[in-house]
Amino acid sequence: MKTEFITRYAELIAEYCIEVKPKDKILIKSTYLAEDLINALIKAIQDRGGFAYCEVQVKNQNHFLVNYSNEFTQNLENPINNLWTQDFQGFVNIMAPFLKEETIDFPIDLQKQAVISKAQKHVNSLYMRRTGDRSLKRTLLQFPTHQAAIDANMSLEAYENFVIQACMLDKENPSASWRELGKNQQVFTDYLNSKSEIRYVGSNIDLTFKTKGRTWINSDGKTNMPSGEIYTSPVDDSANGWVKFTLPSSMHGKHFRGISMEVKDGVIVKWEADEGKEALDKIMAIPGANRFGEAAIGTNYQIQQATNNILYDEKIGGTVHLALGQAYHQCGGINESQIHWDLITSMADGEIYADGELCYQNGRFTIG
Repeated sequence: MKTEFITRYAELIAEYCIEVKPKDKILIKSTYLAEDLINALIKAIQDRGGFAYCEVQVKNQNHFLVNYSNEFTQNLENPINNLWTQDFQGFVNIMAPFLKEETIDFPIDLQKQAVISKAQKHVNSLYMRRTGDRSLKRTLLQFPTHQAAIDANMSLEAYENFVIQACMLDKENPSASWRELGKNQQVFTDYLNSKSEIRYVGSNIDLTFKTKGRTWINSDGKTNMPSGEIYTSPVDDSANGWVKFTLPSSMHGKHFRGISMEVKDGVIVKWEADEGKEALDKIMAIPGANRFGEAAIGTNYQIQQATNNILYDEKIGGTVHLALGQAYHQCGGINESQIHWDLITSMADGEIYADGELCYQNGRFTIG
C-alpha cells in the first residue's frame, strides 16, 4: 500500500475511529506484516498526546498457544488482557494474515479452545461493557496482505484498491466522509428505534423478531473500519422463522457454505449446512450459540462483493446478517456466549417491515 494511503489510514484511525485524546493509552494488535501501518499509527497516536503499546504476533502463534496449552494455561485468566481491558482507553486490532502456505496446516483443538475461552469470561464481559459505553474505544480493520488478497480472489493491487475505496481513503478528507455517512445513516437508525417488531422477508429469509426495549445502533466507522451497518440485539425469546445464509463463512478455522436455520421463540431449533455440518454441530453446542445475539442491515454500497472477510462482507449494501451467540450490551442484549459469529444473506429481492410498514425493498431503505 502506498505511503500516502497508509498515512491517511493511520490518521483516520487515530482521529475518527478511536478519537485519541492526550494521555490515552492505546493497544495496537497485529502481525508484523502490518509494520508500516503500525508505525504510522504510533506516530498518529503520539502526535495527539497518547501512548501506543504494540502486541505483534508471529506465524502460528494462536495454534501453539491453544494446541500446546496445559491445564494451568487453559484455566488462566490472561493477565495482560486483564490489564489493558481495565486500564487502557483504546484498542486497535489490525488484521494482517500470513500466507497459509507458510503456516502450519493443523486445526485448533476446539475442546482446549472452549476451556480457554471460559477462563476469559470475566475479561470478555468487561471488554463488552467498556466497548459498549466507549470508555474503551476500539476498532477492527484490515491491512492488505497477499493472503487477504488470495482469500478475496483478487490480486494484491486490486485488493489494496478495494480496501482504499471501502474505507474511503481515496477521499480528500476520509474522516469528514465517514461523518457524512453517519449523518445520513442516522435517519434510518432513528426510524428503526421508533418501531418494536421487525420482519425480514425474501427468497432467502422469513424471520420476525421484536426490538422493544432494545436499541438500534448506527455503525458509522468508529468500531469497525470500514463500517456501514445498522444493528441491534433482538429480544431473546422473540425470533421466529427461517433463514438461509447465502454467503460462505468461517469459524474456528473451518469453512461453511449453505447454512440454513429455523428458529422458534428465540431458540435455533434446526440447522443444516451444505459444507461444514459436523463443525456446525459442535459450534451449536456452545452455550448461548443457539440464539441470535445480533440482527443487522448492511449499508455500505461501496462494498459489493464477498471477500471471505466478515469485516467487509457483513457491510455489503443490500444484505442482512444475524450473529449467533453473544449479544451487544449497548443494544440492551442479554444473551451470553463464547462466540459472536456473523452469518450473511442477500436481500437483493427482499423486504423489511417495521411494525408492518414496508421500509426497505430490493436491498435499500425506502424511507427518508
